[in-house]
Amino acid sequence: MMRYIPPILFLGTMALAVPTASAQVVPTDGSPHGMVAVGAGIVPEFDGAQDMRAVPFVLGDVRWGDVTMEFRGLRARVDLASDPRLSAGPLIGPRLGRNDADGAVGRLPEIDMAVEAGAFVGYRFGGERYGQGSVQVELSLAHDVSNTHNGLIVTASASYAAVRTTDFFLSVDAQSSWTNADYARTYFGVDRAGATASGLDLYRPGAGFRDIGGGMSAGYWFSPRFGVMARAGVNYLVGDIADSPITDEGRRLQPMAALALSYRF
Repeated sequence: MMRYIPPILFLGTMALAVPTASAQVVPTDGSPHGMVAVGAGIVPEFDGAQDMRAVPFVLGDVRWGDVTMEFRGLRARVDLASDPRLSAGPLIGPRLGRNDADGAVGRLPEIDMAVEAGAFVGYRFGGERYGQGSVQVELSLAHDVSNTHNGLIVTASASYAAVRTTDFFLSVDAQSSWTNADYARTYFGVDRAGATASGLDLYRPGAGFRDIGGGMSAGYWFSPRFGVMARAGVNYLVGDIADSPITDEGRRLQPMAALALSYRF
């Protein structure tokens, strides 16, 4: 299961925990080991959109010594904590832009893809030998470093390992994000020029909670090396962002789904 999925697959916000150790022999020579999964997903075309788009889905944990490289959608992060219950480190990844939108939103200025960087910290409570019954809580912070929206996004999440065996896992999770005014006004604001071009009302949102969401992740290892993983989730936009005329043209409910083939080494 997964600990983190970027807004490209909530792909920015949903916590997932990947059970790579179950039924896996850890090398004793210190060589890299872990799990990678590659597949495809569907997500909203842009923040607040009704239409969906297909995106690549990459998930993985590669551990080398006390350091773990983690891939979540199109984002990457490095877990520098040596404690197996603690996770902490830097993260970086893209946020999809808004291009070729339909209707009134399409007459607003296009938004380039942003690059966000930041850090995360998490802790796992409880759980038996395979991790079943454990609860993972996490807090992440990401700031635009590409001068696209210059915004800040803070996400709190929690996941529960409902089932964890040597060949099957199932987890459920919940999350919520807070954004500053720079992010909200870039993606959900309408200035005077935009209102004139699009016919939408002027709108200037402020800082506040962006969404609440939840999801479910499952996987099955059909051999010692190969398996399949699936993910489904939904975010619901709230606050000033939900009240935006851009959201009115799309929808508050933002679903996603993904399917991937996984490999352990």
